Amino acid sequence: MASLVGRILRAVFVYLVVGTVLVTSPLQAAPFAAIVMDARSGEILYEKNARTRLHPASLTKMMTLYITFQEIEAGRLSLDTKVTVSKYAASQPPSRLGLKPGQKIAVRYLIRAAAVKSANDAAAALGDQIGGDYTAFAKRMTKTARSLGMNDTTFRNANGLTAEGHLSTAYDMNILGRHLFYDFPQYYNIFSRRTADAGVATVRNTNSRFLDGYEGADGIKTGYTSAAGFNLTASAVRGNKRIIATVFGGTSTANRNAKMAELMDLGFGTAKNRVKEQPPETPAPLPSDALVASAEPEIDEIDAEGGAGKTIRVSGGVASSLRPKARPGAPAPAVPDAVALAMAASIDGALAEATAEPAPPGTLDFQAETMAEPAAAVALAEALPAVEVPAELLPEATSLAAAEPVPEPGTLEAQAAALAEGTPPAETPAGIVPEATTLAAAEPAPQPGTLEAQAAALAEEILPAAADPALAAVQPQARPETLAPAAEAPVDLAAAPEEVVTDPGLPEAAPVELALADPQAELTAVETLAAAASMAPPTPAAPTRKAPIFDPVEVAEAPEPQQEEVVVSMSTSGGRHFGVNVGEYPSRYEAERALLKTALAESATLNEGLRKTSQAGGAWRASFMGLTEDQAELACRRLRARAVPCETVGG
Repeated sequence: MASLVGRILRAVFVYLVVGTVLVTSPLQAAPFAAIVMDARSGEILYEKNARTRLHPASLTKMMTLYITFQEIEAGRLSLDTKVTVSKYAASQPPSRLGLKPGQKIAVRYLIRAAAVKSANDAAAALGDQIGGDYTAFAKRMTKTARSLGMNDTTFRNANGLTAEGHLSTAYDMNILGRHLFYDFPQYYNIFSRRTADAGVATVRNTNSRFLDGYEGADGIKTGYTSAAGFNLTASAVRGNKRIIATVFGGTSTANRNAKMAELMDLGFGTAKNRVKEQPPETPAPLPSDALVASAEPEIDEIDAEGGAGKTIRVSGGVASSLRPKARPGAPAPAVPDAVALAMAASIDGALAEATAEPAPPGTLDFQAETMAEPAAAVALAEALPAVEVPAELLPEATSLAAAEPVPEPGTLEAQAAALAEGTPPAETPAGIVPEATTLAAAEPAPQPGTLEAQAAALAEEILPAAADPALAAVQPQARPETLAPAAEAPVDLAAAPEEVVTDPGLPEAAPVELALADPQAELTAVETLAAAASMAPPTPAAPTRKAPIFDPVEVAEAPEPQQEEVVVSMSTSGGRHFGVNVGEYPSRYEAERALLKTALAESATLNEGLRKTSQAGGAWRASFMGLTEDQAELACRRLRARAVPCETVGG
């Protein structure tokens, strides 16, 4: 019995020894590395093994958060974006938020969980949302590291769990922490929160011991794995000095914090009081995720051939536009025979018209085609030859004229019809024929080949030269008193239209000569023009214009000149010339932090203001600008009620 108990005790002792060796051996094997830097200028104050590639552990989450902040700033992500948790993210080992596959959670809660609690599942969910999967996001992380100057870092996941090739250095992690502080100061305060609401749970900060134990400490991230040991990147401010330092390979939380305190003291003792602040240069935006995902495998390896200068080009140009294929098995739409024949005839007619040769000059088809073009109407009148009307067409013309309705007796139409038939109308005065003959004789003879010559030839064939003698005795009737003018000037039909001068640069319009087909109808037109002239109101004076006048020209009155308004100065602020000052601070960071806290506390009145920090006399002033006078006064009253110093500025 005693021997059995002894064997059991010996076995328990052996297991304890083996377990202790297995647990402590990685910690003892983890190399120590450290670096101290003046955050204001980037000057290195102390370093040891700072360029040695080691396991970064959860310091990796600083890069995951940096890329998340980039996406939010670019507008591709927001704090309220809902992220669907993947199976990969939900399967991550502790530390965990406790996410489930398919669960939807806002980005703001994932940020808090990853920054404060260092939750592995939250960091993996952010990586899947941004990169599509952990592999593509790891490539994005490595490319971002290169743009920040972290040349000795490669990532394999978003949370920092130990993986082959997932390595970094104390120097690179210090660079990353400094970029987080300067590139995204609006989010830096997350790393100093002792607790945070992560949506599904309230989480506590893994760095609370150092934050509470070291004066001026305000961030930023811890990390631990058995391969890496206890890591920490921390920042602290005292007066106008800010120090940022990184420790790799601590043997415990207490050992790591003690080492960090020593390094911080060394930094504050070495750093100069007055140093020109030189923020790091913000990297240029990276290409889209599609380009990052299309990178060749292992291209982000440090020693990969061609990895340093690799450029990925994707051609998005469309080479050809392919016609979509018909659906399989779908019958072609049937077209009725009548519709198909009509379409074919229409197409053939259009083609024949488009390809037909123009008609030869001198033919009726040529005249019809030319008359269809308004610009060629005048040229046609000059180019047409005289057309002789065959004798056999006259009876047909006579029959057509006979088919027309008989005009009422006593009208001008009846007189014209009687003259065309060769018999004088009953009511036509006898003196009209000699007068018409005189007028016709006074006109100049038309030039051969014109429309006037053709009309005169037709009139001579239709009406014989020797008219009925009875017409000579007919005298014209007296005009009615209502139409008789007081004094009438003789009308000269041969006179050209009145011309006046207009724009000197315009060519003179060629007058168009119009001929009446019937000499007797010409007399009727004279009477009509004379009567119309007696009744027409006086024509207003026309503007100086060298063109035939056919219609009266109405001259619009010139608008009264409006007095132009001269703008001496214009306000672009819409009356928002006021602001509030919430105090002076020893550093820009303290001023921005005060502005952020004040904006969160008094968002009702300051949400439209612009946060502004300015340096004067060695102190940084924190102000909200771009407010109206009422907003500035109301904000100051509310802030003073909360014991916050405030004064209005501007006006």
